[in-house]
Amino acid sequence: MCLEDDEQRDLEQQGFVFNIQKYSVHDGPGIRTIVFLKGCALSCRWCSNPESQHTRPELAYNAGRCLELDKCGHCLTACERGAVSRGGDGKPRIDRSLCADCATSGAMPCAEACPAQGLLVYGKKRNVDDVLSSVEQDTAFYSRSGGGMTLSGGEPLLQADFALALLRQARVRRLKTAVETCGMVPAATVRAAAPYLNFALFDIKQMDSAVHEAQTGLPNARILENFRILAEEFPNLPILARTPIIPGFNDSEEAVAAIAAFLKPYARVTYEMLPYHRLGTQKYHFLGRRPPMGDVTLGKNVMPRLQRAALDILGARVQIPR
Repeated sequence: MCLEDDEQRDLEQQGFVFNIQKYSVHDGPGIRTIVFLKGCALSCRWCSNPESQHTRPELAYNAGRCLELDKCGHCLTACERGAVSRGGDGKPRIDRSLCADCATSGAMPCAEACPAQGLLVYGKKRNVDDVLSSVEQDTAFYSRSGGGMTLSGGEPLLQADFALALLRQARVRRLKTAVETCGMVPAATVRAAAPYLNFALFDIKQMDSAVHEAQTGLPNARILENFRILAEEFPNLPILARTPIIPGFNDSEEAVAAIAAFLKPYARVTYEMLPYHRLGTQKYHFLGRRPPMGDVTLGKNVMPRLQRAALDILGARVQIPR
């Protein structure tokens, strides 16, 4: 197999993407374009991207945009599986258990027929060449700022073949690359991705494995091992370890100190804590789900207290957002 064939196979590799966000300055060095891939092995109760959790496209319903069935009704006639029906309030009712075939194909006629985007689809099948062509539109910003492409999710490395092809071909096009990962993927995938990365943002949520499993659905042993692989086997790769601070999960000095102690031996790793927010709440409603965290908020004085605990162990390696 010649190199041209390998490259063509990469460019044709397909995966499910639910957003491409441009002009980001919070997800790696410089100005970046973030490619959000569908799917995650974890089920974090605080997830702000619920549309990222499943690997296939999902139908969402924004009642505020709906023109109502008496004025429109295109979705009723477009859906051949009976997943969309008339509700008592004159708005559509969606039985997502009947959407499986459309989700697998990636085509949802009801959403395509909706003139007001009351029905929309989270996730679209795209190939590597298509995605990178979109990313390359902002090459001028990357060259001036040191930015590039960041793969995020969900867990972007869960779609391993697609993510690796994106990283390989981005480097062919001289695009700098980064990944935002929760680390819950096979070690082989981490090792395969690392040589094509210029930067890694790695979530370390909780050192107590039982607490981690209770709130995310899985223990943390694989995550911690994958972090060690990146930090020890690829010592020249800059890593920013991140902890989302979640009420009732890791918002204590003890939880943060344990994470900081784990990170301390890795001198090139920096650390950042991110305060819990409720920005994804509306998307749960669009997907017909209840937000698992309810109305919980993070206390105003929590972050300064936890930052002091991290600074005591890691010193200047702690990044404090301004």
